[in-house]
Amino acid sequence: MHADVIKGLMLPFAGTSLGAAGVLVLKSGLSRRIGGLLSDTAAGIMAAAAVFSLLLPAMEQAANRGMAPWLPACAGFLLGAGLLALWDRFSARREQAGRVSHSTRMLVLSVSLHNIPEGMAVGAVYAGLLAGDGTVTAMSAFALALGIALQNLPEGAIISLPLHAAGIGRGKAFLYGVLSGVSEPIAGVLTILLARFAVPALPWLLSFAAGAMAYVTGFELLPETMKERPLSGTLCVLGGFALMTGMDVLLG
Repeated sequence: MHADVIKGLMLPFAGTSLGAAGVLVLKSGLSRRIGGLLSDTAAGIMAAAAVFSLLLPAMEQAANRGMAPWLPACAGFLLGAGLLALWDRFSARREQAGRVSHSTRMLVLSVSLHNIPEGMAVGAVYAGLLAGDGTVTAMSAFALALGIALQNLPEGAIISLPLHAAGIGRGKAFLYGVLSGVSEPIAGVLTILLARFAVPALPWLLSFAAGAMAYVTGFELLPETMKERPLSGTLCVLGGFALMTGMDVLLG
């Protein structure tokens, strides 16, 4: 696999690890307000990435293959969001039934599962690049990976810092934060391997990843923003959206 592709696949994981490293250097931890504002910015980044780095290339690729652009974009988007919604509903029922405890392992597992669509997103874009698809450039693929890496910075910190505050050692809390991001490069590599044998499925894979990312943004991040930080949070969401949009234009 090309070195630039490997670097791109590892970039989101590096973002998670760097965020988790905050537990090693921040003595007083990350305040709830700052952590919330970072999450709000991440929501804007993810929303822009879903549109400009995933949905629009998916429609372009579908059109180049003689397909109706709206079909994979809409169907793949709804499928990605729907499957993640079903997973959340299933997880909530198990938690209510008392079969799943609020243990550290389940926390890391939950975050890892939500990182899979992000890894798929990066893998799908790089699969298009490797396939020679003109709608994907090396810089646009890098922009998506960088955007997700920036989004993962607060995510890694939000895992490791609360764990340390709960009594877990700094080193172990950092390790758990790092492990939560391992699923991303794995999902990216698997997506590339799949796409090599099924290049026509790329518009569907991109749209699927976009739907999953949009669900995480709309269901998990934005509601808290609107409830706890309606003004400052909204400004951070808009700032994150503008940041990712600018990166996509400048680097794409």
